[in-house]
Amino acid sequence: MQPVRGTRDLIGETFRRQHGVIEVARHVSNLYGMEEWATPIFEATSVFARSLGETSDVVSKEMYTFEDRGGDSLTLRPEGTAGVCRALVSNGLTQGNLPRKVFYAGPMFRYERPQKGRFRQFHQIGAEILGTAEPLADAEVIAMGWQIIQQLGIDDGVVLEINTLGDSMSRDAYRAALVAYFRQHAASLSADSQARLEKNPMRILDSKDEGDRRLVAAAPTIDAYLTPHAKEFFDKVLGYLEQFGVPYRRNPRIVRGLDYYSHTAFEFVTDRLGAQGTVMGGGRYEGLVQEMGGPPTPAVGWAAGVERLAELLPESPEATRPVAVIPVGLAEEPAALAMTQMLRQAGIPCEIAYKGNLKRRMERANRINAQAAIIIGEAEVAEGMYIVRNLTDGSQDRVDSAALLPALAAAGVEDAMLEQMIENIEAGFEGDDETA
Repeated sequence: MQPVRGTRDLIGETFRRQHGVIEVARHVSNLYGMEEWATPIFEATSVFARSLGETSDVVSKEMYTFEDRGGDSLTLRPEGTAGVCRALVSNGLTQGNLPRKVFYAGPMFRYERPQKGRFRQFHQIGAEILGTAEPLADAEVIAMGWQIIQQLGIDDGVVLEINTLGDSMSRDAYRAALVAYFRQHAASLSADSQARLEKNPMRILDSKDEGDRRLVAAAPTIDAYLTPHAKEFFDKVLGYLEQFGVPYRRNPRIVRGLDYYSHTAFEFVTDRLGAQGTVMGGGRYEGLVQEMGGPPTPAVGWAAGVERLAELLPESPEATRPVAVIPVGLAEEPAALAMTQMLRQAGIPCEIAYKGNLKRRMERANRINAQAAIIIGEAEVAEGMYIVRNLTDGSQDRVDSAALLPALAAAGVEDAMLEQMIENIEAGFEGDDETA
C-alpha cells in the first residue's frame, strides 16, 4: 500500500520542519492578539462554491466534492477563509463581538497536478481580521506575515508585492476597460480566459497561460480607474506599511485568484522555489461573511503554504534529545521508573527501554540520540547515587541526588527544564511525605 498520489507522510525531519513553521506562526499571531480557531476539514459544498466563485479554478477544477450517505453535497476544504467566515456567522459572533482576529492552521485539499511544493493534501497557516474597514488592519495583518517570515529566517529574497483592486465603483470601471481590451484579442486568449471574459475579466490577469501573459502585459492597469476613496485607502495602507517597517514593491497585475477580494491584494514572493514563487498571499474582502448569511462585514487576511515555507527554512529544527534512564537489572527497575516519572513531570523528555541488558539499553539510548543517560545499578540504589553519562562526549560522573541536576546540565539538559524539576522536587517535600 502506498499513499494516494499528491499526499505524503510527515515523518522525522519533514514533520519537524512543518511543525516548526506552524509553531513560529502561532507564537507571532499571539503577539498580534490573534485567537486560534479550528474549523471542520469538510463543509457543505455551497460554502466554497458560492464564496470562491463558480469561475475560479478552485471551484471548477480542483475541489474534492462528494455526496454523503444522506445525499448532502460536501467538499473537503480547499482553503481556510470561507470556513472561518462561516464559523463567525454560525456561532453568532457578528453582533457586538467585532473585530475578531483569527489565526488558523491545518490541512487543505485541492485536486491539481502534484509538483514541487504543491500537494493534493497540503497545509496552510492563515490570519483574518474580521469586522473592521480600516486600512490599518490591512497593514497590521501584512506586518504580522512579514514578522513570521523574518522569525523563520527566510526573509532573504522574499519580497512583498502589493496592489489595489479598488472599491466597487473602481472595479466596475476597470472591468469595462478590461473587457474592451481583451475583446480585441479574444481569439488569442486561452479557453479558460475566453470563458472568464464576460463573467470576471479580472481573472484573466491571474492566468498562467503564456499566451495570456503576453496579452496581460499590455492590458490597462487599475490606477486610472480608482475613485478618490479607493486611492486614499491604498495610500494609507502603504503609509502604514512604511511605519511598520515592511518593505514592498507595487505590482499592478496582482488580483488574487478568488472572487471575494477588494481593495488591498498582496503576495510575498520569492525566486527560490522555481515557478511556485508565492509563499503567502491575501487581501481585503467585503462580501464573504454576508454570503454566509451574516451582515455586511469588512475583513482582511492572508494564507500561506506550510510546505513552501518549510522548504525555505535554512536548516531543520533539531529533534528533541531525551534523557535515557537505564536500570542495570530488573531489581533496579522501580528506582528507574520513579526517576522517569520525576523527569517527565518536570517537563524533561526521557525514555526507559522496555527490556534488555545494560549493553542493549545503551545501544537503544544511542539510537534515539539521547543527550544523557542516568544509569542505576544495585550499588546506586543502595547508596542513593546515580551514574550520569554525557552521550555527546562519553564522559560520566557518579553523583548523589544533590549533584544530579548539575550533572544533567553539564550533559546539555536545558536549564529551564531543570529549574522546573527542582520546583517539583521541593513541592514534593512540602506535600505528601511518601511522594517526597
